[in-house]
Amino acid sequence: MKNIFIVILTLASAIASAQTQTPSRPKLVIGIVVDQMRWDYLYRYADKYGSKGFKRLQKGYNCENTHIPYVPTYTGPGHACIYTGSVPALHGIMGNEWYDRESKTVVYCTGDTSYKTLGSEGKAGRMSPNRMLTTTITDELRLASNFHSKVIGIALKDRAAILPAGHAANAAYWLDGKSGNWISSSYYGDSLPAWVNAFNNKKLARKYLDENWNTTYNIAAYTESSEDDNQYENPYSQEAKPTFPHDITKVAEKSPEVITYTPSGNTLTFDFAKAAIADEHMGQGLYTDFLAISCSSTDLIGHQFGPNSIEVEDCYIRLDKDIADFLSYLDQTIGDGNYVVFLSADHGASHAINFNHDHHMPSGMVPADTVRKKVNQFLKTRFGKDSLIEIYNNVQFYLNKANIKRYVLHEDTIKKALIDYLITLPGIAKALDLPRLKSEALPTSYLECFINGYNQKRSGDIQVVFDPAYLEGYAKGTTHGSGYAYDTHIPLLWYGWGVKSGYDYSQTYMTDIAATLAALLHIQEPNGCIGKPIQLMK
Repeated sequence: MKNIFIVILTLASAIASAQTQTPSRPKLVIGIVVDQMRWDYLYRYADKYGSKGFKRLQKGYNCENTHIPYVPTYTGPGHACIYTGSVPALHGIMGNEWYDRESKTVVYCTGDTSYKTLGSEGKAGRMSPNRMLTTTITDELRLASNFHSKVIGIALKDRAAILPAGHAANAAYWLDGKSGNWISSSYYGDSLPAWVNAFNNKKLARKYLDENWNTTYNIAAYTESSEDDNQYENPYSQEAKPTFPHDITKVAEKSPEVITYTPSGNTLTFDFAKAAIADEHMGQGLYTDFLAISCSSTDLIGHQFGPNSIEVEDCYIRLDKDIADFLSYLDQTIGDGNYVVFLSADHGASHAINFNHDHHMPSGMVPADTVRKKVNQFLKTRFGKDSLIEIYNNVQFYLNKANIKRYVLHEDTIKKALIDYLITLPGIAKALDLPRLKSEALPTSYLECFINGYNQKRSGDIQVVFDPAYLEGYAKGTTHGSGYAYDTHIPLLWYGWGVKSGYDYSQTYMTDIAATLAALLHIQEPNGCIGKPIQLMK
């Protein structure tokens, strides 16, 4: 009996020990955010994709119905949301820039003059994540490992590297387009590592600029896009027409930053990511490391040429090859099954205005300058006073509260008059009283986007809502920022360590990405996270 009791105690102890062991984790987490990638690009160009890029990632877990749960859908808020699992109301990145009432200036989401540039002359490196108010999943990984895990952010755009990397990152790097060098901020240290200087000395940006840009396949095969010569696109600065082949070398003579407006910008990004993995020995230690990559060229090409252009199609065909090559590199260096990758986007994009018009789709432009002038004239006529508006920024009006008080006017009276006037203007569907959003008559899911995007300290007083496919600018090319499906429906693919194979058609949100990573890694979710873990684990 005594022996049986000892056996039972031994088994119980073994079970308890197994249950309390440190959970297994991948060696490396890779986040890939494709700037301005509409969800439908996964399928629209699928016949031209190979089997080892997007399609390989789709063999993992594919969240088909993932949306952004806030407005505005810009690059800064998108990257912040993915990595914080939160929304602008909490993480504070409520635009790429916004108006700061205290300083009475427009501030940039990662701008920080208390730091200096590392890697080039000028102000391009005077950046930090300090305007982001919550932690990121990358911060939480650093905290969970007592700062042994390495975290690095890489993107052509500063904000797309800095915000994902978080507050406690080892480093974030972005491209100085004029010099072609990867740079950073003194926020992360006193100088660039030797391997970054060595990479810059290879002058790969110059090499890619000399290759120019022609279509990957015969141009007649691009049947998913509009004809090459059309009125929907913007040419490069030295071109007469926005058509292939593009003489990038000639454009670069006056605008070397054009590298970021070509598919080679994405290739250069993955080249640098490989160097970071190799030289920082990422995925080779006892702790899980995290590399946050953003592909920015897709956004810049999309803005210039629009979603129905051959340029966008060819960009994604080339990106598919870049991703395939990068996954192969991970297999060789980290080992298939030892790393986990997620791929998503920070926002989508609308079709070009003229494209919509030519195909009988409702669309139009609501230029900011026109709206601003009309509103100022209306308020002066109605109330007999100038300067009742402080600024019109991010499609929001900031009232000049000091002048309203000085003129002994009532803020609510001005708001009501302005809202009633704004909805008479073409292309404006609604004007919302931001501090009183819960009382607005909008579909619940759509209203929640504005509630989630409203930050009491940083947002304006009145939100202007355009009709679908009406844009603030971009008569040619395109832009984004709305709460409509073309801007909010994004891809979300998971592949690798711990991830089962399957498709999920239920509603998921951008905020769920960080929550899922926290569950996968068995670490605390970011402190402002409102997302829920997606059930993708094996």
